[in-house]
Amino acid sequence: MSREPLVSVLLPFRDAAKTVEAAVRSVLRQSEARLECIAIDDGSRDDGPGRVAALAASDSRIRLLRADRLGLVPALTRGVSACRGPFIARMDADDWMRRRRLARQLEALEANPGLGAVGCHVRIFPRETLSDGMRKYEAWLNSLETETDIHRNAFIECPIAHPTWLVRRGLLGETGYRDNEWPEDYDLLLRWREAGHRLGVVPERLHGWRDGPDRLSRRSPRYRPDRFVACKASFLARGFLAGRNDYILWGFGDTGRALSRELRGHGKHPSAIIELHPGRLGQRIHDAPVVAPEALPSLPRLPLLVSVAGAGPRAEIRAALAEMGFEEAQDFLCTA
Repeated sequence: MSREPLVSVLLPFRDAAKTVEAAVRSVLRQSEARLECIAIDDGSRDDGPGRVAALAASDSRIRLLRADRLGLVPALTRGVSACRGPFIARMDADDWMRRRRLARQLEALEANPGLGAVGCHVRIFPRETLSDGMRKYEAWLNSLETETDIHRNAFIECPIAHPTWLVRRGLLGETGYRDNEWPEDYDLLLRWREAGHRLGVVPERLHGWRDGPDRLSRRSPRYRPDRFVACKASFLARGFLAGRNDYILWGFGDTGRALSRELRGHGKHPSAIIELHPGRLGQRIHDAPVVAPEALPSLPRLPLLVSVAGAGPRAEIRAALAEMGFEEAQDFLCTA
């Protein structure tokens, strides 16, 4: 290559012969042509590497690297070290980019030097097999439109889909992915948030995100729902709940129970539980009294975790807390 790329697109793959060619072609069709595609073959046993090599023979912007079934995190780490551009974009081998995805994300980062990374909205496909849960997740992701939205929703789910990231190379090189017992992308995003790095989103559907039974997130135990909860609890314990072992928990349904169980492992215990369920009001759970929301102003002012499922109930609770004088991210956090 005669010129340094502006964007390095990081695309790890394994046994993706059916989809990787289309994914790479969508990268090459970007309106921002100052790019390179770092395709890391993590020990494929099909013809995926051959298909990428054939594309590389006709377009020098493609660089094919080989790994030996090291796993996603080592493959990503090797790819990051090979990236030459000042911006690094993520891409999955079974997805596709709209033609202006990189251009629009670059505009966002260049217009706001304080942002460390941006994502974009997604269209999950194939639509005919999409579950209600994935449709709700897509709707939630695409409802987040500002830096503030990303910041305050980070403990509900990962607020930016990993394959949509565009990151400043210095930030990704400084922190990097790590192998852990939970999802590597969520772990990295929460570390960025913890360190005070600002994250944004381009509120346009610029990325086609494939969902199906063969996705790594469907097959690997590190992406089970309980691993997401463990990740949240770890960061909450050393962040929002640091310095004290008691807090107030709003909600003791499935999500609240799971989170409180993980937090107990970090020595954090609710001093009171806010509930609407009539069968729980007046009871004690793990020695914490269960009280109605109206009792909250009379309780000691402790860190408050709102752990409920559903955007509608969360919106109602946020409004009620604001009316009581509670400030989000300072006095309370919403989790799920």
